[in-house]
Amino acid sequence: MLAPSAALAAPVESVGSPGLWFISIAVLLGLLVADFAVTRRPHEVSMREAVGWSAFYLMLPVLFGLWLWVDFGSDQGLEFITGFVVEKSLSVDNLFVFMLLLTAFAVPPAVQQRVLLYGIVGALALRGIFIAAGAALLSAGTWAFLVFGMILFASAVKILHEALTGPAEDRDISRMRSVRLLRRLMPVTEDYSGARLTVRDNGRRALTPLAVVVVAVFATDVVFAVDSVPAVYGITEDAYLVFATNAFALLGLRALYFVLHSALAKLVHLNHGLAIILAFIGVKLVLHWAHGVWPGVPQIPTPISLLVIIAVLVTVTVTSLRSSRRAADRGGGAPSERAAAVRR
Repeated sequence: MLAPSAALAAPVESVGSPGLWFISIAVLLGLLVADFAVTRRPHEVSMREAVGWSAFYLMLPVLFGLWLWVDFGSDQGLEFITGFVVEKSLSVDNLFVFMLLLTAFAVPPAVQQRVLLYGIVGALALRGIFIAAGAALLSAGTWAFLVFGMILFASAVKILHEALTGPAEDRDISRMRSVRLLRRLMPVTEDYSGARLTVRDNGRRALTPLAVVVVAVFATDVVFAVDSVPAVYGITEDAYLVFATNAFALLGLRALYFVLHSALAKLVHLNHGLAIILAFIGVKLVLHWAHGVWPGVPQIPTPISLLVIIAVLVTVTVTSLRSSRRAADRGGGAPSERAAAVRR
């Protein structure tokens, strides 16, 4: 992925032709429309339904990665796979925050998947903006790699601090700035009204609690976009591949949430692992920038990055499950360290 120093100032040739961009966006919109059609009638999601959709959305990036590998080469295929693993890891943390919000707002099970879908659409829109901004920064000079590296270092320190400080006190979601502003602008009803965002209440238009929770989810999407886009630019400079990894990682979140719902609380060390991954990619970005200034500075190849990321994820999963098992044996139930994960 990392080009020789002589080529660092030149734009990276993208695998995404205008036609491929058009087809990809059209397919993405089609899948989102299909998801909205599935959630049009509120219903509780069965495990069978959730597993089926999750398998479908995991199969798509595998097939896409194989196609890239065959048509464009192993470098592009490996960059996509590595970027997808990073983005999927960050999206699991995103799911945990969604779980906290759905619980805090007491969202009825029948409409939870609609809230998740709104969150995914918001995340995709924000990622698109950040991807375009990142591409513009990279075209302006290799100093952008240093900026991205510093952003990831700051995010890693913040996440690790929250993970190490132990359980946080329950946060009052109603005190979020976005939620308070929304309630000042329009009245909010006391009860949910299916999947509707607004209703007529006493002769005037009012928001339902569903609209409030959707706004809260959008607010969290901004925070995660700041982490995820620089992270994947540390894997590939190709804006199309950055877009593809984000799209594939986010599309299956609605179904994956219901598959992992019970397991999310047990991943007590996930934030530790994500902090390590972000810091590692930050180092890779800084080395990439330094290589452009001092060609003798070594760089981290993409295969090494993939191995490090997978090793970190496997390690924190194993340690999380062991920690949860020990807590259960002591009669204390699953640990609650992940309560500190709402990064607001």
